[in-house]
Amino acid sequence: MAFMNTPQNILITGSAKRIGAACARLLHAEGYNIIIHYHSSEHAAQALTAELNAQRPDSVVMLQADLLRLEELENLAQQAKLAWGGVDVLVNNASLFYPQTVSGTTEQNWDELLGSNLKAPFFLAKALENTLRSRRGCIVNMVDIHSERGLLGYPVCSIGKGGLEAMTRILAKEFAPEIRVNGVSPGAILWAEHDTDPERQADIMRRIALKRLGDPLDIAKAVRFLIKDADYITGQIIKVDGGRTLNC
Repeated sequence: MAFMNTPQNILITGSAKRIGAACARLLHAEGYNIIIHYHSSEHAAQALTAELNAQRPDSVVMLQADLLRLEELENLAQQAKLAWGGVDVLVNNASLFYPQTVSGTTEQNWDELLGSNLKAPFFLAKALENTLRSRRGCIVNMVDIHSERGLLGYPVCSIGKGGLEAMTRILAKEFAPEIRVNGVSPGAILWAEHDTDPERQADIMRRIALKRLGDPLDIAKAVRFLIKDADYITGQIIKVDGGRTLNC
């Protein structure tokens, strides 16, 4: 495989597992240097780092941070900039996702879900703005197909993702012309770890035009497109949902 003459440096939050790991593998295969961020999935992050560095030495580093703690988030941004002299791309992938009722929502739920889905992406973008501007980089936010209409039983998650979609568009204006800011909205790709209801899963499958789950690689390919082949695209959200939103 032919690599770029000058590898670019990509920070992917929450990239030890699932969709984040798929993005890391695909972008690494394209020749990019990858900064793997993790919170508590240390063993998975170590395994992925070792796997990718075995393919291309010194092309991946791992950094730990609790993105709900602003001082740790800012330290993550500083350490990421030191890894190879700067950050070219930020992929805001990390998020928390769990159900709650409006009446049962606590302040802690609100802070966790808004913090991971909205506050952390905003402050990471802020912390990396200068390096992204100087390198004419880009940001890709992982939104959600339910950001527009909301997902029943997940009010705070939906509010957070709705805010992230709005943030994508306003940062595209604020950071132009040097930084492009776009988003990817996944549909049914992987069942949430807490989602074990077969009836609910079957109902979702019936609503998908292509009648199948997507694959994390489908999301990674959309992220790759926005980074590599979308020089004249900013402020846009790409839905990767198999036609799920055609039947909401």
